[in-house]
Amino acid sequence: MQQAEQIVHGVSLLTDHDIYLFKEGRHYRLYNKLGAHLLVHEGVAGTLFALWAPNAQAVSVCGDFNGWAKNAHPLYARHDGSGIWEGFVPGVLQGAQYKYHIDSRRNSYSVDKADPFAFLNEGAPRTASVVWDLAYEWGDSQWMEQRSGRNAREAPWSVYEMHLGSWRRDHDDDFRSLHYSQLAEQLPAYVRDLGFTHVELMPVMEHPFFGSWGYQTTGYFAPTSRLGPPQDFMRLVENLHREGVGVILDWVPSHFPTDEHGLSYFDGTHLFEHEDPRKGYHPDWNSSIFNHARYEVRSFLISSALFWLDRYHADGLRVDAVASMLYLDYSREEGEWEPNEYGGRENIGAIEFLRGLNEGVYAEFPDVQTVAEESTAWPMVSRPVYLGGLGFGMKWNMGWMNDTLSYFSKDPIFRKFHQNKLTFSIWYAFTENFMLPLSHDEVVHGKGSLYGRMPGDPWRKCAGLKALYGYMFAHPGKNLLFMGAEMGQVPEWNHDAEVEWHLLDVPLHKGVFDFIAALNRTYREHPALYADDFSPEGFEWVDFRDVDAGILAFLRKAHGEPPVLAVCNFTPVPRENYLVGVPAAGYWREILNSDALEYGGSGWGNFGGQSSCPVSAHGHDHSLALQIPPLSVSYFLYGGDG
Repeated sequence: MQQAEQIVHGVSLLTDHDIYLFKEGRHYRLYNKLGAHLLVHEGVAGTLFALWAPNAQAVSVCGDFNGWAKNAHPLYARHDGSGIWEGFVPGVLQGAQYKYHIDSRRNSYSVDKADPFAFLNEGAPRTASVVWDLAYEWGDSQWMEQRSGRNAREAPWSVYEMHLGSWRRDHDDDFRSLHYSQLAEQLPAYVRDLGFTHVELMPVMEHPFFGSWGYQTTGYFAPTSRLGPPQDFMRLVENLHREGVGVILDWVPSHFPTDEHGLSYFDGTHLFEHEDPRKGYHPDWNSSIFNHARYEVRSFLISSALFWLDRYHADGLRVDAVASMLYLDYSREEGEWEPNEYGGRENIGAIEFLRGLNEGVYAEFPDVQTVAEESTAWPMVSRPVYLGGLGFGMKWNMGWMNDTLSYFSKDPIFRKFHQNKLTFSIWYAFTENFMLPLSHDEVVHGKGSLYGRMPGDPWRKCAGLKALYGYMFAHPGKNLLFMGAEMGQVPEWNHDAEVEWHLLDVPLHKGVFDFIAALNRTYREHPALYADDFSPEGFEWVDFRDVDAGILAFLRKAHGEPPVLAVCNFTPVPRENYLVGVPAAGYWREILNSDALEYGGSGWGNFGGQSSCPVSAHGHDHSLALQIPPLSVSYFLYGGDG
């Protein structure tokens, strides 16, 4: 690359109003102002650099355009007290690699830092930032115009969670992860054909260690370059949208790694993180905790959130580790944390940040959703800020997940002693807008796969999986499955491998796969299964008392729609002529049966449905005399006179 010309002072994208909002913690589009921006100044093309480093005594840009000379292109500090350094370097064009050399006014500290606002970074293990333009001609206008309905809380949500680096590997190129361009060709049709409504991508933001799965983020405005340039990731999102699939991005505003080139100790001070290790160090992840009480940090993080919704057309954000942000004593022993100003354990700054985050997101993008991974009983996580809530659109139901997997991991002979693990969730099912997650966290760290948790021989394991999924999709709440679950992957997830695609040649596992497609199709076709997920009016118990038979029966309802009856048998014993009360006389069509032959089942069923008989059962004047298959879930749609 040609030698860059001398830096030009006085060029800026920042206005006084920008500085005011930044200091107030309310500038949510900082990515348009800070970082590296290609522009033409007085007829000369180059790059404008802008960096927040208030405790620096000198900042310069070094890169491949100046031989990485530390002080060849010094930036100039603004005179408004913002702590922002700026400078325009003529001749620095797309693809230039750079870092900021920072000399701190504290402790004679000097360091080379990657750009916190970089749109692209070098491929790991290299750590320089790359000047990049995000121009792209999007072709997903139809989705964007319609997505308010697709992303509504009254819409069906069947989410396919995945890790892009280990979904499928390139067997012709050293078993490497597929690039964004390859994923854009293969993934959208796969998810569409299985019937999922959304994908949720584990963090794609740049991270130095592949084994962190993206949860140790260094590039809050850059998709990882391991899989290709930004525009290729845009095409992946675009192609998913074209197939009618929404895109949720996992996002980590709680903590960040301590790698020297990243945010840690940025300008010779704890700029982004708390200085006090009782607040600024996370013992679980050996990482730094953001200082959410600092207004400039709030502007940085909320700008990152809106960036992915704006520039990458994401349909929502799943916010990681919210519980770790809410509690000052999270994973800390007595004496390892400091109470707030009121003497409590609540993190006041983080609470204000989360509320501001959700207010900012929904004000700018009312047709998306934020989803909290929050594992405690903190109240009103998914209630509006103006009512005292945190403002999230939905919350992961970790209690349901733990209880349900505990129940299904037990041998059916013992399940009758634990049926309360399934019924308890209804007591609190409508206190939040819940999503039911069977996520990556449940198939790692020695927990085994979902298939491996099912007791019995391979037939019973696959039958148990189908029963689990059928029960889950009928339970109030939106649904999330991690990749590999759709075919009953045998080992637990390994980020250095790929989904066990060969299982699709194994009839039992292919049956699970085909059942997932049928389950998704049935779920999406019948609003009773999703429209009133967050209202008690959408659910009604029929019977949960027959613990010896392992039978659960309940109704899903939606205003103006025919109800769906779900009948579950969690034992390997079929039940003949089993009476199940129904609220209306007429024909009840069997719309799904997990034990059907085409799904690898034994073929028990009800010949397409049944007409009710005038025999009282379960508090209703009419009932169905059903043939209930072993280890199964069946759905029946009310059809009136039939």
